[in-house]
Amino acid sequence: MPGVTEASLERFVVRAKKKVGLRGAVSVLITSSREMRELNYRFRRKDEATDVLSFPALRGVVTRFAGDVAISAEIASANAKSLGHSAAEEVKILVLHGVLHLSGYDHERDDGEMARTELNLRKEMKLPAGLIERREGGKARRRVRQGSQSARRKAGQKVVTRIAGARTTQTMRRAR
Repeated sequence: MPGVTEASLERFVVRAKKKVGLRGAVSVLITSSREMRELNYRFRRKDEATDVLSFPALRGVVTRFAGDVAISAEIASANAKSLGHSAAEEVKILVLHGVLHLSGYDHERDDGEMARTELNLRKEMKLPAGLIERREGGKARRRVRQGSQSARRKAGQKVVTRIAGARTTQTMRRAR
């Protein structure tokens, strides 16, 4: 994606984790809408592409790992264009949203706590409007939800992460 490098993405993830108070490594996958649709269906039974999914690490199974954030490059680029900011800024907004989910926030159940936190963090980090605000204003094109931990607990899950061309494969075992 234009303006997104491995180094800039890594710096932003570290910054976002620090602001949120999240410990552990976060892997970020920037991928196609086709793959996001597959992930969304596999883990949430939603047969549609989405801009961001987050998958918290299974507690007690993996140490020093907070989870995964997956982002659709195509949807991020389209949203950036329609909202008048860069694709790099859109990726940062999506990463921040995913990191908040990894730290336990859930905008669908928290009476606006995540929205308030995300708004304050975006202001501090000088980022444009966030996902929750867009949805409330009717501008969001895709729904954003946290990946299901229960789906991850089912028979072994293969997690593929790519950051600016680097590729790591990790197999998560069933939590008992």
